[in-house]
Amino acid sequence: MRRSSTDESTYRRSPSPEGKEPGFARGGPFRRYSSLHGRAGAGDAGDGGDGGPFFGLHASPGPKAAQGRYTSPKGNKYVVFYLDLSFIFLLELKRCSMARGCLQGVKFLMFAFNLLFWLGGCGILGVGIWLAATQGNFATLSSSFPSLSAANLLIVTGTFVMAIGFVGCIGAIKENKCLLLTFFVTLLLVLLLEATVTTLFFACTDQIDRYAQRDLKKGLHLYGTPGNVGLTNAWSIIQTDFRCCGVSNYTDWFEVYNATRVPDSCCLEFSEGCGLHAPGTWWKAPCYETVKMWLQENLLAVGIFGLCTALVQILGLTFAMTMYCQVVKADTYCA
Repeated sequence: MRRSSTDESTYRRSPSPEGKEPGFARGGPFRRYSSLHGRAGAGDAGDGGDGGPFFGLHASPGPKAAQGRYTSPKGNKYVVFYLDLSFIFLLELKRCSMARGCLQGVKFLMFAFNLLFWLGGCGILGVGIWLAATQGNFATLSSSFPSLSAANLLIVTGTFVMAIGFVGCIGAIKENKCLLLTFFVTLLLVLLLEATVTTLFFACTDQIDRYAQRDLKKGLHLYGTPGNVGLTNAWSIIQTDFRCCGVSNYTDWFEVYNATRVPDSCCLEFSEGCGLHAPGTWWKAPCYETVKMWLQENLLAVGIFGLCTALVQILGLTFAMTMYCQVVKADTYCA
């Protein structure tokens, strides 16, 4: 059946689905332009194939092209990560070097301090041995504690100081945490013991005075007896140097000799047998009070000596704990 001219004209005038003229969609300049640039558009789109350029504007890339384009940023992320790790490693290495430098400085100070400490102990021990060899039990005044002599005290003190100094030196050289901690704890216990004894001494002065005088009077009965050369020499030196006689009075010697007599060291002018003369030729001052007054007059020197001893011990504690902390820090950072 033949179409009418009216239908044909209507069909030809109907718009295309894209809103363009039919002739423009089927052919014309766009088809010619596409035929010239179709190969380039296919190459840009790859396998995605969303079309070529449209009047100089490229279509969006396909999935494979997108994957190829984001390969480089992923590698850059790994490079940044490695750079961050290198920077952190350099910081930790610098921190480790600083910790090692501090450790070496504290190590030198700790070793020098303990070396002096050890040498001081050697000196004290040497003086104690010399007194024990030449003077016997020099300055043994107590009958209750016959071993409490100046020589024995110096020997024990020197040995103890040498032992502590030796432990500190070995701990500093070897950087041994166990030895450093042992040195710290031992020195701390000694310091606390000294502080406790000093506090009790000042708190119980009256009781100590009564006990000391009673014990010293008992010791007078050992004066001049065999085996008590140290006690005899100590009383003779004290009475001569301090110009005193007896513990609380010169009459203390009357109980010892059971007669009106004193040792020759109590005489104003020393001579053989002068202790048998009249009391007017003897010293009248009590030795206990005289020595006590001498200590009170020199209390500043005694206090300075005690303070210096405490400061040396505190310095040793500081060095020991500082080096212990530096060893722990170095082991933590440089492990």
